[in-house]
Amino acid sequence: MGVTIWEISFQRIHKKLKKPFVTSLQTVNEREAIIVTVVSDSGLEGFGECVAFSTPWYTEETVESCAFVMERVLKPLLLDKTLSSPHEVATAFTPVKGNNMAKAAIEMAVWDLFAKYEKVPLWQYIGGIHKDIPAGVVVAANHDRLVDDINLAASKDYSRIKIKITPESDVALLKGAISRYPDILFFADANGGFNKDSFDQLILFDDIGFRLIEQPFGEQEWDLHTQAKKQMKTPICLDESIKSFHDVERMIGMQAADIIVLKMGRFGGWHETLKIVELCRSNGIGMWVGGMIEFGVSKAHNLALASLPDIVLPGDFSDSRHFWEQDLIVPEIEVVGGKIELQQQAGIGYGVDLNKADL
Repeated sequence: MGVTIWEISFQRIHKKLKKPFVTSLQTVNEREAIIVTVVSDSGLEGFGECVAFSTPWYTEETVESCAFVMERVLKPLLLDKTLSSPHEVATAFTPVKGNNMAKAAIEMAVWDLFAKYEKVPLWQYIGGIHKDIPAGVVVAANHDRLVDDINLAASKDYSRIKIKITPESDVALLKGAISRYPDILFFADANGGFNKDSFDQLILFDDIGFRLIEQPFGEQEWDLHTQAKKQMKTPICLDESIKSFHDVERMIGMQAADIIVLKMGRFGGWHETLKIVELCRSNGIGMWVGGMIEFGVSKAHNLALASLPDIVLPGDFSDSRHFWEQDLIVPEIEVVGGKIELQQQAGIGYGVDLNKADL
């Protein structure tokens, strides 16, 4: 008994963002992605999304490299295979080095397929318990409209607002804006924009009132993160530094952070992510689910991940219209009262309309 992988197909999509998304690393105006459809011998469909960017500014993977690896390397490893568990996908992909975002896109589609095979929502299939996921929005590092963006997010009942920061960010402006909303959690995200020369500038952010500061230094700057954790009362959270289970082990050993961001695309999919969740759980490390300026397929998988009992910090979960005039999923994701209600349908709980893939 099991699920036989009958067909695997890929469709590239390309959409403009409603407004530019600015970080210390890049300004994103348009988004490419690849939607993966895996079909079983019984006709069930599972969906995944490749979250690599068009150019290698975030990781070494790109949409182009993932398209090649998925079609030419990974697809033949699964096609016509019968699987008794979705965990077997990670084993099948073991001979392929790296390429985690390509692996994750296909693997996530298979997990969706298995949940549909079992006729349960994906969030239940993985052992989730939270049915209403707190929504969290990201405010880009454009300080001309920072206060307006925070006010808009607050008016939509988001329970968490993440602000992109740089060493040049106006600390007084941030403190004033945050102090107006004592009931909202504020995260800061530096995307590795600080270094040893701007370390003292980072310390100034300690009194603003942030719940955490995400990835202040470069992904390999483990010692600087350890030093910041020792000197600051604001918890340090690692994002780009964490690519694998072993990176989390290293972080714990070096006491480099208190919290991590879970990103299935960077980890290689559900299998590795669930291992990391268990490691964090057993070591008292906080977790929350990060976004990738993604479309609804990836966000639906992430919402399922956020249902797990140990994930209590609000993640990067905005409604479908936050980035796009029109998302690919049906129905679109909506934030009501600061939360997103999980779907009860089998699998990711959303239909996928690839006719909405144009700009």
